Amino acid sequence: MARLGKDVFLHADVEVTETTFGHYVEVGKGSRIVYATLGDYSYCDRYADIANATVGKFSNIASFVRIGATDHPLHTASCHHFLYRSDDYWDDAGRDEAFFAHRRSRRATVGHDTWLGHGAMIKPEVIVGDGAVVAAGAVVTRDVAPYTIVAGTPAVQLRDRQPEGIAERLVALAWWDWPHDRLRGALDDFRRLPAEAFLEKYGG
Repeated sequence: MARLGKDVFLHADVEVTETTFGHYVEVGKGSRIVYATLGDYSYCDRYADIANATVGKFSNIASFVRIGATDHPLHTASCHHFLYRSDDYWDDAGRDEAFFAHRRSRRATVGHDTWLGHGAMIKPEVIVGDGAVVAAGAVVTRDVAPYTIVAGTPAVQLRDRQPEGIAERLVALAWWDWPHDRLRGALDDFRRLPAEAFLEKYGG
């Protein structure tokens, strides 16, 4: 019997706040997931930090990845968090709830069948397209096209993961929306067929 199931599998010391999980999701030890959505079959390894983000299905998130890394105010006289976490410093001062609401509105989006390497960072409001790969240690400050591979600080495109025509067909096929039993039925073909041959067989 499979270890993962329809209920999210949380390892030890995970912090979760106002997050929605799909089926077959796994969250690694010590990770923090706040104001986020993780789609079916997605997982993160140890000590991932995911905030204010929408993650699609079948996303592979390595250890120490940070998605939706939060910002400090730069237009004010100070950038310190005493400006918005004021109740930590004074009994008569409240939190700046408008600041937190604005921060939560700046969502990062990670597409389906993506791979984020160890220690990668995805900044707020960035979209990582379906099928994209982000190399270890990359800092992604702008959108990543579907089925491309990016690396560096700031991240730049290295090459395509799949040629543009194949990428478009994979996105159109949207195999990540298949039911669990259909995925099992196609498992051998997922393992052995190159993407183009898979598309030919499954009508993409």
